[in-house]
Amino acid sequence: MPFDPRALIDPVFFSRLDSIELRARSIVEGSMHGLHRSPYLGMSVEFASHREYTPGDDLRHLNWKLYARHDRLYIKEYDADTNLNLYLILDASSSMGCANTGRSKLHYAASLAGALAHLALKQRDAVGLTLYADAVTAHLPPRAKPNQLDEVLATIAEAELRPATDNDRALHQAAELAGRRGLVVLFSDLFGDLEAIIGGLDHLRYHNHEVIIFHILDPFERDLSVDGHIRFRDLESGESLTTQAESVRDAYKKAVDQWRQTLEIECRKRAIDRIELTTEDPPDRALLDYLVKRARTF
Repeated sequence: MPFDPRALIDPVFFSRLDSIELRARSIVEGSMHGLHRSPYLGMSVEFASHREYTPGDDLRHLNWKLYARHDRLYIKEYDADTNLNLYLILDASSSMGCANTGRSKLHYAASLAGALAHLALKQRDAVGLTLYADAVTAHLPPRAKPNQLDEVLATIAEAELRPATDNDRALHQAAELAGRRGLVVLFSDLFGDLEAIIGGLDHLRYHNHEVIIFHILDPFERDLSVDGHIRFRDLESGESLTTQAESVRDAYKKAVDQWRQTLEIECRKRAIDRIELTTEDPPDRALLDYLVKRARTF
């Protein structure tokens, strides 16, 4: 269900992000100088330690005060700040086409992904994108080049929804494409086999990525907020079921609540932030609220 990539750009929202920083909680690896702490020692701005001078070291980093006290040469070392690799992983399975509010879950997720890409690129981080359904359907390696946002938005806008019959394979493929340790943001309704989804998350955590999930639902899916004789159609399989909404609502909500609770518990076990949203929630407010809350934990 392709759409105009320009519809994903909200200049007012993007400008509000200019006062926000997207930082990785864990140490990241990188080569550009940016906002994030690197595990490698370099010659940057924050002092780390001393070591003894060896021939060939840059004399500009000698500590002459230590030399005066100890009559030995020491080099000052610094923690290098580095760029972040931001991996955006977007579920493009058929269920993401649900649009009972007039806006599909895919379009909602794409708006959040575009805003995060803008924010990361503004602070000179590298942004990559992976779309998946039953398998990975599109991939852009992380880059910090000037037109990367255009490429990210164009790739999302051209996404064709397809059934997801194998969450396990798709998420493992996406994890393998996220090579260098960084920040992974997954946008999905998380429909599918729970064990397979958790296995994919474990794969990402195994590679030492920090993982954030924007769990996006249609209000109808969460609350079954309809009455009367209803025909339900599975957007993945095409199967349909006709029933009286009132007769199944309590059991349905109980099952959905248990599923959401299980997801939350499994994410917490893995130090994964799970932000549950519906397509009725203003995406700009939802993202800003999360980023502000996240910044307070640093």
